[in-house]
Amino acid sequence: MNSPINAAAAGTITLGGDLTVNRLGFGAMRITGSGVWGNPPDISAAVRVLRRAVHLGVNFIDTADSYGPEVSENLLARALYPYPSDLIIATKGGLTRPGPGVWNRDGRPAHLRAACEASLKRLRLGRIELYQLHAPDPQVPLEESVGELVRLRDEGKIRHIGVSNVTVDQLRRCERLTPVVSVQNRFNLEDRKTDDVLSHCAAHGIAFLPWAPLGSGRHATGEGSVRALATIAGRHGVSAAQVAIAWLLHRAPVMLPIPGTASMAHVEENIAAASVSLTAEDLRALA
Repeated sequence: MNSPINAAAAGTITLGGDLTVNRLGFGAMRITGSGVWGNPPDISAAVRVLRRAVHLGVNFIDTADSYGPEVSENLLARALYPYPSDLIIATKGGLTRPGPGVWNRDGRPAHLRAACEASLKRLRLGRIELYQLHAPDPQVPLEESVGELVRLRDEGKIRHIGVSNVTVDQLRRCERLTPVVSVQNRFNLEDRKTDDVLSHCAAHGIAFLPWAPLGSGRHATGEGSVRALATIAGRHGVSAAQVAIAWLLHRAPVMLPIPGTASMAHVEENIAAASVSLTAEDLRALA
């Protein structure tokens, strides 16, 4: 793998027919403190990681108001504003954070509206290009939550709507109300429980953003049940994490991996995975 490191090597994907981005993004959850709570230990280092990712061709960054909470969005604005013209920052609303490691769902329309408007201010944007419902709230009809996002879109506060942590049935319910341009579900080599959602997205041209693409770090070190990772990585002279990301890119043309990290070395390693070409033998071993 001798080519320069650049996310563009992954190719591109178009969301909603008018937002084209490189098909390897950055997830901005891990630039916060422990437990996704508070500031990171070194704010300057987090800023440098974000700027490095963009320098290496990342033009799609995923965040949420609940990361920190608020910390991730504030850091993005601090590091990258004024934003490059081709940079898309997607954010999410619908989870609240009473403490470290605690995630509560709140899909009430009033909460989503307040969350969206607060994200606009923190990110210093006039419009959020992709706003996602972070998770359906079992206490609120899904149609009410998504309906509020439709109203926010109609008011010009968001451009496109995405959903996260949904089943196929829930996704179809959302699609009855509005075009859905992205789905963000947990998906990686070891956890393919939402493969049916990925199949639906592939059939309908919906971008699929896998969260925990490295199995919460297990695949970065070759841990877990996927023993072929280390063998394939050795054969290509790359890391296990790079093989895991490359596998996601091969899995479906709608896949838009968003590996996140607070490490400069790891952000470069992850983006370099865009240039890893797996063989048919590799893919059979990982099937």
